[in-house]
Amino acid sequence: MYDEAKRFLDAITIAYHNFHKVDTRIVRIFNTYGPRMRLNDGRALPAFFSQAIRGEGLTVFGDGSQTRSFCYVDDLVEGIYRLLLSDYALPVNIGNPQEITILDFAEEIIELVGNPRARIVYRELPEDDPKVRQPDITLARELLGWEPKVPRREGLMRTYEYFKKYVGTFPRRRRKWPGGN
Repeated sequence: MYDEAKRFLDAITIAYHNFHKVDTRIVRIFNTYGPRMRLNDGRALPAFFSQAIRGEGLTVFGDGSQTRSFCYVDDLVEGIYRLLLSDYALPVNIGNPQEITILDFAEEIIELVGNPRARIVYRELPEDDPKVRQPDITLARELLGWEPKVPRREGLMRTYEYFKKYVGTFPRRRRKWPGGN
């Protein structure tokens, strides 16, 4: 349903653009991370950092072979900015095409955090969990001259500094967090 909703929004935006003759842009944002993320938003990266810092089990669903690609927020903003300056009205993928398995990603976070109590905990894979999330950014490269620049390790180190500062100070169920709602 999530993917269908996104396609519907693309279609309705294009229809609005064509009918009303107004400027529109459609950016398809893929997994993005960086400082100031919500600590408890349910996505893999905040969950993994929070669990590793606390010395808990990092929850990996299924066998962890599903892949994701993570784009550092500075790169995402640059891509969106370039798209806004263009006159292109059709969808453009903005994300990092470099894939990593969820299991390898969890292990990368454990190694970065260095908490000896952190470990992998496996849970049942949700029925609708995508096996692959990798954007094709060919159009962004050709049209905008854009591609991600911040290596994942560097972006994770920057993000870790933020999480390290706030994870221990916030209750796990609190909805508000520093720097956001």
